[in-house]
Amino acid sequence: MSAPRSLTIEIPDTPHLQDARRRIDVVRDATGRITTLAGTTAAGVVMIAPENFGPVLLGTAAVTGAGLLGLRFGQPSGHQKATTSVLYLMPGISLSALLVAERLITGVHWGEALALAAWTVGTWLLRPARTARRMVSPPPPPAAVVSADVVLQEVYDHPAAAWWAQRVATTGGAAPGTRLEAIEQTGEQTMQAVIRATLPGEPVPDISIKRLSALMDVPEDLIKVTPVPGRGAGVRRLSIGQTAEEASDDPAEIWAQQIAPAAMPGAVITGIRVGRPTTAAAEAERPSLVKNSDTTALV
Repeated sequence: MSAPRSLTIEIPDTPHLQDARRRIDVVRDATGRITTLAGTTAAGVVMIAPENFGPVLLGTAAVTGAGLLGLRFGQPSGHQKATTSVLYLMPGISLSALLVAERLITGVHWGEALALAAWTVGTWLLRPARTARRMVSPPPPPAAVVSADVVLQEVYDHPAAAWWAQRVATTGGAAPGTRLEAIEQTGEQTMQAVIRATLPGEPVPDISIKRLSALMDVPEDLIKVTPVPGRGAGVRRLSIGQTAEEASDDPAEIWAQQIAPAAMPGAVITGIRVGRPTTAAAEAERPSLVKNSDTTALV
């Protein structure tokens, strides 16, 4: 007759199973601590009242035997089996020996108290029964902990908003705790957007135009952070570039951008005279205000 073959079933280690194993491990840990304290209390009772020696010894043997029986259900064979058995029996056997010594010694002796303290501290720190259990069943992996340094990636609907979040709104940045919204391209080289504080009820911090200029590589005079009409300090308007209305105040800019390219290429305004028209003779004596690279034009 052939020897019976053992059947091994592998259970997949799912997250739910890991959670259950962690809970069981916590219960086992607490049970070991409580058992240690109970053993210390029982030995103290026997040291003071030796007549309780019998029940306490039987209780110690019962608890140790029950634990060893439960351990053997998952215990391997060979040297590891013997090692785990010895480790698990150490607290119970040593406590039983201490109980016998207390029963034999008449009265309360300082050596009994010292031995009881040594047993308690050694069992509490070394925990041989837990070590035996870990040899049979390795501890479950710790629960995943999300680090405070992990930054949740937010989906932005505009590249400028993503750039603002990564370069400007960071801790120590030019505008920490803000986000960019309502981004609008108002011209070829101009744009507007709304800066909003991420925390409700908090104002938009003072934003350094110089730092923004350095980050965007845009001249400082083309960057403006102004209040939004009808809104509180939790939002600010960001304007980049010079609008046509702002540029129209400078006649030289109007000439260079709108008139000279089509009418007089290369001509620039060097001065502006405001006043009543003069006679033709006086006008001829005045220097020209509009110069061309090749000729001088009289106006």
